[in-house]
Amino acid sequence: MALYTRKAKQKRPPRILAVDDDPGLLRLLSIRLRSENYEVLPVSNGHDALAQLDQFRPDLVVTDLRMDRMDGIALLEEIQIRRPGLKVILLTAHGSIPDAVRATQSGAFSFLTKPVEKQQLLDQVQKALKVSGFAAIDEAWRAGIVTRSPVIEQRLGQAQMAAASDARVLITGEAGTGKKAFAAAIHAASSRRDGPLVIAACAEFTGSDIEHDLFGTIESGGRGLVNAANGGTLVLDEVADLPLSVQARLARALADHRLPDEANGQGTHFDARVIATSRSDLAHLVAQGLFREDLLYLLNTLQIEVPTLARHREDIPLLVAHFLELVQDPMGRRLSYAPDAIEFLATAEWPGNVRQLETVVRQNAALTPSPVISREIAKSAVGEGASALPSYDDAREEFTRNYLVQLLQITGGNVSQAARLAKRNRTDFYKLLNRHQLSPEDFKSRSSD
Repeated sequence: MALYTRKAKQKRPPRILAVDDDPGLLRLLSIRLRSENYEVLPVSNGHDALAQLDQFRPDLVVTDLRMDRMDGIALLEEIQIRRPGLKVILLTAHGSIPDAVRATQSGAFSFLTKPVEKQQLLDQVQKALKVSGFAAIDEAWRAGIVTRSPVIEQRLGQAQMAAASDARVLITGEAGTGKKAFAAAIHAASSRRDGPLVIAACAEFTGSDIEHDLFGTIESGGRGLVNAANGGTLVLDEVADLPLSVQARLARALADHRLPDEANGQGTHFDARVIATSRSDLAHLVAQGLFREDLLYLLNTLQIEVPTLARHREDIPLLVAHFLELVQDPMGRRLSYAPDAIEFLATAEWPGNVRQLETVVRQNAALTPSPVISREIAKSAVGEGASALPSYDDAREEFTRNYLVQLLQITGGNVSQAARLAKRNRTDFYKLLNRHQLSPEDFKSRSSD
């Protein structure tokens, strides 16, 4: 079951974020780029540029170096934190060797001196987009991931960078977070996108069939899943579930780019990009002797961690609406959730992550007697005690009590000292202690008899 499947977006032009505090130059820059059918968003300062990273999702940033409040280098450094892999071209009217060195050392893709020749600018823009792995001016590569979360966008930036090479990738994360969707996105953004995408569900292999399914046999000509992925991508889903004996053969195959001789008698070469996923800590399994260290090194050239749903809760309403679109209601109703039901889902615990959310939405859609799914229906599928977020007042009270406990522990129950640290007078501090039923005597050290 695809966790994030949706219709592919139409092809779009590359998006360029143009930044310059000179209105005339910003307008000229925008005109030149738009003349080549680029989608351009002009902004006048670095702070506005950062605010647009998640909304506009640029494929390239072209920015002036010398700007008030935040210069181009500071903007570049912040972009590298928020969107690793996003290329930045720096422009300046004060071209100099020190500026060029500073820009290059900071990670700029290129450094151009104003006034920039139009063709020189366009050449650098095309090179930057090509190096960044912009997938044939098409967003279809990420069409399987529904999000508006900065943390997911950052991981998608890592995925697009990974797609630009054939390096092996290890995708980690809890069950149900969408690791296979990320693997599929990397394949779709890569030069192997027209080749096969083969997903080997390692947990589903049983008994002696494991090696046959994965590597093939002499009788089958070695046509196992590894060979079936030739020219494309092989996804080893939950690779930690492979037995150690199979791990050994897989490590040899990956190291030699050749199937083991005993699998087909010839040691056939294979050409597949390998992506592994794991919900387990493979390094911990290596320490326990449950996973081969050499295989971990072979798989972990690049690593992407897919966060839990709790870390991108802002996506829950979007995902709920998306999953409802996938539901075929037998009565032909257009289903939706009541506002308080959406509020409940957005604050519930999701140990099964996105997969669990999709299951709940489908259950709710099947059980609702009306087109509007109520909070009660939602609760029946998730559970009454599922709320993960306390109210603001409860959270504030819990924080205050924990803070007071820490102060009393630090001061050994000395109220005067604790009140000074909290910058409160003794009377107010005693009131706080009484309200939270805390006694200073419980924190005073007692000498042994």
